[in-house]
Amino acid sequence: MKKKSFWKYLIFFVVSLILFIGVIFAFGFVKFTQIQGFITLKESGAFEPPPTAVTTEVAKESEWQPTLESVGTLAAVNGVTVSTDLAGIVRQIAFESGNKVRTGDLLVHLDTAQEEAQLHQAECERDLAVITLKRDKDLLEKHAISQSDYDNAESSYLKNQATVDQFNALIARKTLRAPFDGVAGIRQVNLGQYLKEGDAVVTLQAFDPIYVNFSLPQQDLGKLLVGEPVSLRVDAFGDRTFDGKITAINPLVDQATRNVQIQATLANPDWQLRPGMFAKVSVLMNNRQNVVAIPATAIHYAPYGNSIFIVADMKDEQGKQYKGVREQFIKLGQSRGDLVAITSGLKPGEEVVTSGVFRLKNGLHVSVNNNIKPEGELAPTPADS
Repeated sequence: MKKKSFWKYLIFFVVSLILFIGVIFAFGFVKFTQIQGFITLKESGAFEPPPTAVTTEVAKESEWQPTLESVGTLAAVNGVTVSTDLAGIVRQIAFESGNKVRTGDLLVHLDTAQEEAQLHQAECERDLAVITLKRDKDLLEKHAISQSDYDNAESSYLKNQATVDQFNALIARKTLRAPFDGVAGIRQVNLGQYLKEGDAVVTLQAFDPIYVNFSLPQQDLGKLLVGEPVSLRVDAFGDRTFDGKITAINPLVDQATRNVQIQATLANPDWQLRPGMFAKVSVLMNNRQNVVAIPATAIHYAPYGNSIFIVADMKDEQGKQYKGVREQFIKLGQSRGDLVAITSGLKPGEEVVTSGVFRLKNGLHVSVNNNIKPEGELAPTPADS
């Protein structure tokens, strides 16, 4: 009985194994047939992925004025921190922070009571010496005194006059005045405050006109001339430009950076430009050039070289014509707003892909749809900027 059960289980196991192998073989045969069918469809051209949608723009020439770009710092034509020459106590403050001052205007007066008392004493001694000198001169003419007595009287007068001048100079050194026309900064002293020698009182800046200092590489030195026009922009005023001219070119080239220092002067009647501001400077060249410019979105930046994709009519392996893309390596020039000048690798009239370049490769089938595409502008004004 046990022997019959064993053979019954064995036959069942063998039959099950054969059925399982048969199912696996049938499934594999179906998949093999499907794959072969796909390969046959691909080779026949009947199976093709959908074309990649892109936007394009036809390259064309435009006239640009060449510029040399740099960054600079605004500096006052005259700028100084007014400080004390002698120690003393502040007795008078004659200016308001942020106000205009003229050359010679009183800023701060230190206590000079002691110097003024000494000055009065010296003036009295000088006046006495003047009287003595006049009397001795009359006596000398009458031969009543010797020449040496008269010389002593004259020397005494000169000595006393020098003492008067000395105390006048001390009082003047404690009277701080504006050395030039300008705008006073925030005062740093208070009435009654004791100041030591060299303590700062207020900054004084003259910034109409105003300087901008910037540097350019030495290879651009031959393109620069005094009087060349410049324009600059500062972050505080967005796209507004300020115009000026180059007024000085440093005769020395920095040995560390191989850059040359340049200074331009700009009118600043409304005081909007302030010393210390960061500025983007453009030196405008006289000769205009024709360049081929395309939107920056059309450029595929890569470490091995920058490239673009040009739309062209192509043929597949079966000779069927389609619209595809060809990768073209390029050299970049200057950029203006959203546009970049192409110095080589692109000709006017060629159709360039302007969006979706990161999905493309040589020979890829594309579909052009320019209903919505990025626009390149020389002076963009983004709504969210």
